[in-house]
Amino acid sequence: MTDTFDVSGEPTLAENIAPETEAVLPNGFVQMGLAPELVQATTDLGYTQPTQVQTQVIPLALPKDAQGDEAQRFIDLMVSSQTGSGKTAAFLLPTLHTLLEQRARAEAKERAEYERAVNEANARGEVAPKRSKRKDPTNPRNFKAATPGALILCPTRELAQQVANDAIDLVRHCRGLRVANVVGGMPYQLQIAKLQNADLVVATPGRLLDLQRSMQLKLDQVQFLVVDEADRMLDLGFSDDLAEINQLTSQRRQTMMFSATFAPRIQQLAMRVMHDNGASVKKIQIDSPQEKHANIKQVLFWADNAQHKRKLLDHWLRDTTINQAIVFASTQIECDGLANDLQQDGFDAVALHGALSQGLRNRRLMALRQGHVQILVATDVAARGIDVPTITHVFNFGLPMKAEDYTHRIGRTGRAGRDGLAVTFAEFRDRRKIFDIEAYNRQPMKAEVIPGLEPKQRMPESRPGGNFGAPRGGNRGGSDSNPARGPPQVRDGNFYGGGRDAGREGGREAGPRDFARDGARDGAREGRSYERKGGFNDRFAGDGRRDGAAAPRGDFAPRGDFAPRKPAFAKTGAGKPGGFAKPGNAGKVFVPRDAAKRAAKPAR
Repeated sequence: MTDTFDVSGEPTLAENIAPETEAVLPNGFVQMGLAPELVQATTDLGYTQPTQVQTQVIPLALPKDAQGDEAQRFIDLMVSSQTGSGKTAAFLLPTLHTLLEQRARAEAKERAEYERAVNEANARGEVAPKRSKRKDPTNPRNFKAATPGALILCPTRELAQQVANDAIDLVRHCRGLRVANVVGGMPYQLQIAKLQNADLVVATPGRLLDLQRSMQLKLDQVQFLVVDEADRMLDLGFSDDLAEINQLTSQRRQTMMFSATFAPRIQQLAMRVMHDNGASVKKIQIDSPQEKHANIKQVLFWADNAQHKRKLLDHWLRDTTINQAIVFASTQIECDGLANDLQQDGFDAVALHGALSQGLRNRRLMALRQGHVQILVATDVAARGIDVPTITHVFNFGLPMKAEDYTHRIGRTGRAGRDGLAVTFAEFRDRRKIFDIEAYNRQPMKAEVIPGLEPKQRMPESRPGGNFGAPRGGNRGGSDSNPARGPPQVRDGNFYGGGRDAGREGGREAGPRDFARDGARDGAREGRSYERKGGFNDRFAGDGRRDGAAAPRGDFAPRGDFAPRKPAFAKTGAGKPGGFAKPGNAGKVFVPRDAAKRAAKPAR
């Protein structure tokens, strides 16, 4: 079909209308009622439709009955959604929108007061007052402690920096709205300068409390408190800091908590931070554990030992389909050693853990985001806060201490609906951790093998205690050396309740771990006896014992009052237990000396 043009060469009316009749979805952020400045920022970032968590959270987080600043109502939220689902924008957009509205109302009120003062001066025939000039914040005479209106807490420095960068991207079109980032390992003076006139502060708890105690920051005007990765923040390491921040921001109007995992114990702790102990909190769970990470393929490889795991990792890292990858280690020492080994083998790898300086951590993360580094070997400090779309693989070389940390680890890949691959290497002694991870995720991990690198040990076919691991705290079983505890029971070829180790683990099957402990405990127990031997101190092998143990040798021999005393009971005959085997003692009765003196003393 040929196009028709009029005399002027312009398309006809039908052709002008045709492109406009195409179905175009309206901007979802506009329909939510967000500020035009924020909508423009999301459009510049390439997002016009909100994700599922943003669709449910943003309308609830926005103020209700907003006839005036005093009439606004806010709802406390506890949101659980998988990693990479857009939780950061879900709490940043409504918080920034409310701050913009409050700033606009404050500016309108100030403008109205100025105009009223000008009109009154003109009516009296006086000179109109001048507007107050903005004071230079760099001048020490004009310094005053920062009083932010919103506070976002993050457990790690990397996560806090990423959230702050996202907030800065969203306020690029907002006039007068300032964002400050406060984390440890950075110069104090630089952070104090950035805190001036800050409306939103993204911080880690330690540095935030340091600045508050030194009167560089005041939290008595915080209206909105957001806790990102709340399960880690409410854990043992941050519970005290969070309790103190909760007291300092007791006047706040809204509290929001976000995380990919919320254990029942963590939910109980979170209720204490909410208003009225969580009586009116709104819980939102976007997906169930079975639906989490549906776009991430999870694979398990069993290994005989650490050397075998190292060979499996080397085989996988030579895969040409890997764009960028993260290799998680259990400890900082293992992280550094593994990174050095990979560098010697020709891989472009760097290490990242908490013992490094913050400047070095920032440079290595920036190199990863810019594509200068292909493999990042990290501890769990990188399990949260790293959002690099080009990460296609995650390798668990060392297993996490907690099952929920596994969810955050594999969430570094497959971001924003992309496909990812999570590979886990585990030794047979780590099968209890694997069962715990499967029980937590409610998803079995498929075990595979690589031809030529198959494990030589045989994994037991049956799993104790149901599909995902045995319950802990079972009854102690018996052993050959202690028949009173009952004989070991054999079911399906596996031992249950057989011996001290099996009872401690709650009735799991016997294996290599039952007879030889791993790691440092093997070296500590090798050649050392842990049998408790009576007495007041384990270091003294025979001082003051009632069971007749031999006295120790060397400097640890007891002296003075600690020397063993003679038995204080009558002993008859030679050769009896505790008697004196001498020829002249036959038929004699030995009475303690103190008792003989009391019997010979006349009564008064």
